[in-house]
Amino acid sequence: MNAADLCFMPATELAAAIRAKRVSPVEAVEAVLDRIAEVNPAINAVVTVTEDLARAAAREVEARLGRGEPVGPFAGVPMTIKDLIMVKGVRTTWGSRIFERFVAPEDAPLVERLRAAGAVIVGMTNSPEFGYRATTDNPLFGATRNPWSLAHTPGGSTGGGGAAVAAGMGALTIGTDAGGSIRIPASCCGIVGLKPTLGRVPMAPVYGGLETLSHAGPMTRTVRDAALAMSVIAGPDPRDLMSLPDDGTDWTAAADGGLANVRAAWTPDWGYAPVDPEVRRLTESAARRFTDAGARLEEASPRFTDPSEAFGALFPAWVAARLAGYLAEWRTKMDPGLVRYIEMGQRPSAVDFVQAANVRRTLNDAFREFFKTYDLLLTPTLAAPPLPLGQHVYEEIGGKAVGQLGWLAFTFPINMLGYPAITVPAGWTAAGLPVGLQIVGPRFADAAVLRAAAAFEALQPWADRRPPLA
Repeated sequence: MNAADLCFMPATELAAAIRAKRVSPVEAVEAVLDRIAEVNPAINAVVTVTEDLARAAAREVEARLGRGEPVGPFAGVPMTIKDLIMVKGVRTTWGSRIFERFVAPEDAPLVERLRAAGAVIVGMTNSPEFGYRATTDNPLFGATRNPWSLAHTPGGSTGGGGAAVAAGMGALTIGTDAGGSIRIPASCCGIVGLKPTLGRVPMAPVYGGLETLSHAGPMTRTVRDAALAMSVIAGPDPRDLMSLPDDGTDWTAAADGGLANVRAAWTPDWGYAPVDPEVRRLTESAARRFTDAGARLEEASPRFTDPSEAFGALFPAWVAARLAGYLAEWRTKMDPGLVRYIEMGQRPSAVDFVQAANVRRTLNDAFREFFKTYDLLLTPTLAAPPLPLGQHVYEEIGGKAVGQLGWLAFTFPINMLGYPAITVPAGWTAAGLPVGLQIVGPRFADAAVLRAAAAFEALQPWADRRPPLA
C-alpha cells in the first residue's frame, strides 16, 4: 500500500489493518507526517505538528501489538485536534497571541479517551482566534485555505481540522461547534461533521455559560468513522456540568440498517432563508435519495421566527464575558473583528440576555412539536458555497440581502436547541466546491442521525474523492 492510500484510508479500516498487522502504526504515522510536510505549507491547516509525541505513541502501539496486548479501537490511527482543545504537554493557543506559548497542563476529557483508545495525535489545527467566527484565520498563524480551492476558505471555526482531514493529514479530527463550527468546515471541505446532542461528549475546560451552546464532536471521511469516534469520546465526565449519562447507545451499530418507515422532512429554506440556487439543487437532489433507502419524505419545516437576533445577543455576550478582561493589554494584538465582537457582547443588559435566552425555549417548543410528526429533518448545511478567502460573510445570497448569519442560517439554530445534527457531502458545485446536506434529529436521537447519514453514504459515497492537490 502506498503512502497516499494510507493517508486517505478511513479510520475504521486503518485501525483494523493495524490490529491485523497488515499495516504498521509507525508506517501509518510516518506517512501522515510526510503528508503534512508536503501539503500543509500550501493549506496552513496544522499549526503545531507533534512529531515526537506521535512517533512515541505509534511505537507504543506497535510494542503492545507485538506483546499481544489490547491496543484499543483507534490503535495507531493518526488524527488531529483543534487548537482550542487541550492536549497535555502540547502548545494550545486558541489561535491567539495571548496564549502563544501556553502548554496545556492536562488533557481534555475526550483527548484522554482518544489516547487510551490508541489514537496517535499528529498535530493541532488552526482556528479563528478563540473560535469566534465561521472562517479560519488569526493574527498568530494566518489563514487556512480550502484543499478543494486554495482561493476559498475551509470554513470555521474548525477550519484547520476540516482542511486537514480532506487533505489526508490525519484520518479524523475533533472539533467544537457553538454555531456550526463542526458542520460549516465539514460542508466546505467535503467531509462528515457530527455535532452530537449537547452533553454527549464532555467538554472541559469551558468558560461558564458557553457550555450551553458549544458541542464537541468528530469530523471524518466516513460516517462509520464518526460512529467509531463517538464510541470512544461519548459519556459523562464530572468536569462538565452539562455532560449526559451513558444511555447504552451502541455507536458503531448505529451506522447499520436502512430507513424503512422513517418519516423525513426536507426544508430548503426554513421558510425565510435565502439559499444559493446551486446549493438548493444539490441538497434537494441529495434529500430525494432518502426515499431510495426506504424513508418517506415530505417538504416541511418547523414553524419559528428567524432567531438571528437572539443568537447575536447570546454568543457575543459569552465571548465578551470570557475575553473582555484581556482588551486593556492585548487589544492591538488581537483580531480586530474579535475586538469588535467583544465590544458588541458587552452592550446587552441582563434583561436583554435573558430575553434572548428565552427564544431558545420557544424554538425548542416548535421543534418538539415538529418531531412529533417527523423522525428526521433535512436541510442544506450552508446557504451558499464556501466563501472566497479573506471574505468573512455573504452580504447577498440568491439575489437577496442577508445579515451576518445568513450563510449560517441552518446551523446556529440547532446549537440553540442542543439537538444532534450531522453534515454529509451532498455534491460539488460546477466550480468544484463541496456542498453539505444537514441531517437533524430530535434531542438524544444521535443514533438515528448516524443511521440516516450512513444510509445516504451507501447510496451516494464520497470518500474516494480527493481534492486536487499537487
